[in-house]
Amino acid sequence: MTKNPQELAKERYARLSAAINLETPDRVPVWGIGGDVVAQYGGISQKEFAYDYEKSLGAIKKFNGDFQFDTAGAYIPGLDGRIFNIAFSGFDDISSSSTFITGPMHDVLDDKYYRYPGNEISEDSSPQFTGGCFMEADEYDQLIKDPTGFIANTILPRACNNLSSPRQSMATWARYGQEIGRFYAALGEMGRISAEQGYASMPQGGAYTPLDLIGDFMRGINNTVLDIRRYPDKVKEATEALVEPILTYALSYKKIGFDFVMIPLHLNEYLSPKLYKEFYWGPLKKIILKLLDEGIRSQIFFEGHHEPHLETILELPKGWGIAYFEKTDILKAREVLKDNCCVAGGLPMSLVIGGTPETIDSYIKELLEKVKPGGGGFILAANVATAPRETPVENLHAVIKAVEKYGWY
Repeated sequence: MTKNPQELAKERYARLSAAINLETPDRVPVWGIGGDVVAQYGGISQKEFAYDYEKSLGAIKKFNGDFQFDTAGAYIPGLDGRIFNIAFSGFDDISSSSTFITGPMHDVLDDKYYRYPGNEISEDSSPQFTGGCFMEADEYDQLIKDPTGFIANTILPRACNNLSSPRQSMATWARYGQEIGRFYAALGEMGRISAEQGYASMPQGGAYTPLDLIGDFMRGINNTVLDIRRYPDKVKEATEALVEPILTYALSYKKIGFDFVMIPLHLNEYLSPKLYKEFYWGPLKKIILKLLDEGIRSQIFFEGHHEPHLETILELPKGWGIAYFEKTDILKAREVLKDNCCVAGGLPMSLVIGGTPETIDSYIKELLEKVKPGGGGFILAANVATAPRETPVENLHAVIKAVEKYGWY
């Protein structure tokens, strides 16, 4: 590297900010790719990567130093814990610290949401979110009446073995707090390492879609989809009741200086346009717009195929944030949304895993030739940013080299 870390960070920040703001940067930014390949590259097991912060930080430092994307690709692994955010909604210092459940936190809680390497799965398997059903269909009224209380007092004790009695809960929450402290100390060290490597600080908070919260953490996906047909009024009331605690949790990040939140979508692909608008988009739109009013933009990960719902995004004001797509035709998304928001995605992980440097080079060249004429507002990103351990490292280098060759405006 010929530039010092401060110069690199400034350059990367300007590049990403221009794309997000629908301006034309010097070149197309490329988001970092990480995942299981980080542990493999660092010579440690997935269990060590998930549980040993010292070893994981060593692997992260090595990986991010050798693979210079515009954002750091490697980070300490943790699985989505938004149900805990909502349980602590209103306690800003705790709520904003509970977005990710790490391996040590999982052990403290002994929860049924996750499977971690070396425990429920083999030492070289990826951490897995399994979700589950911890709420009965006749309990919607309780959820509607007091969302945070019902989640804290009923859902979590059912989902976490170590919250099953008041006395045990006291010890569990104390240990959970200790683990949050350890995790955030490691995050601080990771931030220091990233700064030394020339990565800009662009922290993100979190939010969630009410129907996904029900499907992922309370009723299970299958039951939730059936509930839409069986108890439509109750499901609607529940999604509306969850908007406020989700906003309260998301706005806690504003108090620590964050101006972006990340919202992953899960049930969007499962719903017809009619059901999507009726049960999903309304509450999500409210959350996005309220956050925007508070100066917080959203990065939404539209999982699966979102083509049937693309036009609804145009209901949001210009510059609301980033639309990140998994399986959606990125050229179609770019055409529909180019004057509305920044579009991210376009790089199939299957190509990164199974392609060659030559095929990756050719693919990125062709893609960028099609998206660049529209000016800024595009970030090249893998459709899933976590690469498996067998990903050829030469293919990661090929992604970076191709963007350097063909990405300049």
